[in-house]
Amino acid sequence: MPITPVDLRKIDEQAANIYEGLIVAAKRARQINDENKVEYSALVSTIPTGNNDDDSEDIENPAQLKISLDFEKREKPHILAIQELLDGKIQFKYKK
Repeated sequence: MPITPVDLRKIDEQAANIYEGLIVAAKRARQINDENKVEYSALVSTIPTGNNDDDSEDIENPAQLKISLDFEKREKPHILAIQELLDGKIQFKYKK
């Protein structure tokens, strides 16, 4: 994944100021990360584990490794959040 710069003026257009835009994107990135954690945990919990009484964690589980690699290939949450903000897909408001 190449690193691409983001023009801060584009973020400023989507929010009242740049700082507000970055806070909104950061909160959305946390939401995306939490969703990914839940999905990952659900997938890993379906993998049968061996009933070894050995406490070593050096044994590789190919199914878990495949799931982990699939999640590593996904776009990072902060990149997705900034893209959603720039596309106008994030709605936000102040608490009263």
